[in-house]
Amino acid sequence: MSREPQNISEEELVARLREGDTKAVSQLYDMYNAALYGVVLQIVKVEETAEDVLQEAFVKIWNSFPSYDASKGRLFTWMINVCRNLAIDKIRSKQHRVSLKTREIPASPRADMGSDSFKPEHIGLREITEALNPDQKLIIDLMYFEGLTQSEIADEYQIPLGTVKTRARSAIKVLAKMFKGRG
Repeated sequence: MSREPQNISEEELVARLREGDTKAVSQLYDMYNAALYGVVLQIVKVEETAEDVLQEAFVKIWNSFPSYDASKGRLFTWMINVCRNLAIDKIRSKQHRVSLKTREIPASPRADMGSDSFKPEHIGLREITEALNPDQKLIIDLMYFEGLTQSEIADEYQIPLGTVKTRARSAIKVLAKMFKGRG
């Protein structure tokens, strides 16, 4: 059954979720599932796993919604962090690593590249990171789209951990200014 997302402001949606309105969860899902699925898929790389993580993420979002603080950031940003953290936990899990070793090789190398339902250009995440300098972009791509920790980036790219942290922090500052300019 396909539902059309209704136009509802984020503030109204947050208020309804705080009241425990279960219909608001459906609206939340309709409004954000494609974008969040894309974020998860970028990290886990396997559509079936991404669907499982997304389902788990929405359960976590619903159960931990009382901890969401609108003064600390937008709802979408908070949900991206929930999804991103669950996806990273998934790829680090022993079960996931074992399943990757036993997974069949896709018939086409492009078969595993992503979903037709997610269009990063709709939310503009990739476009925004293009504005960063190359060092900052590399760190953000590895952290947010590949799921590596700062320590893993330092080890893999032979960059001092302090430099990785500095580049990440400066990139986040640049991105924060860009987001403020959009709002």
